[in-house]
Amino acid sequence: MTVKRKLVAIAAGVGAAPFVFALLPASTAYAHGYISSPPSRQAQCAQGTVECGSIQWEPQSVEGPKGLKSCSGGNSRFSELDDDSKNWQSTSVGNTVDFTWSLTAMHATRDWQYFIGDDKIAEFDGHGNQPPSTVTHSVDLNGYSGEEKLLAVWNIDDTANAFYACVDLNING
Repeated sequence: MTVKRKLVAIAAGVGAAPFVFALLPASTAYAHGYISSPPSRQAQCAQGTVECGSIQWEPQSVEGPKGLKSCSGGNSRFSELDDDSKNWQSTSVGNTVDFTWSLTAMHATRDWQYFIGDDKIAEFDGHGNQPPSTVTHSVDLNGYSGEEKLLAVWNIDDTANAFYACVDLNING
């Protein structure tokens, strides 16, 4: 019998459902979102382009506290996303790029931010609304060229967390 079935059986048998649900994790159990196009580092893991650990099975789960500047979102389970020495594939792009997020749980959104290095190059207000299952932003990369790592951040409106994705680009390459 699985752990889930055992919990259900216990809850049904003793009327302890409120206690069981109180013990279950709240927000981290639901997967959320990542950039699928151009392929982010976690998308490359999921596609088998780059050999990775557990992120290959859950590319949408790179969640951490707001305000970080790491590809892993500070999540040690996905620290390989921070490893710039891995064979990440760069996507050749022009001065304007459409970044598409694939979402598996549509959280109320504060904003979406895009960074190259310490420079915030774009921000899109989410107005506290729940987005659709795919969201695309057109980002201007003027002033940048060559190999760059772009960090994209989806800041959730009603929690202290955000979702993180890094995309390796060859701008005008």
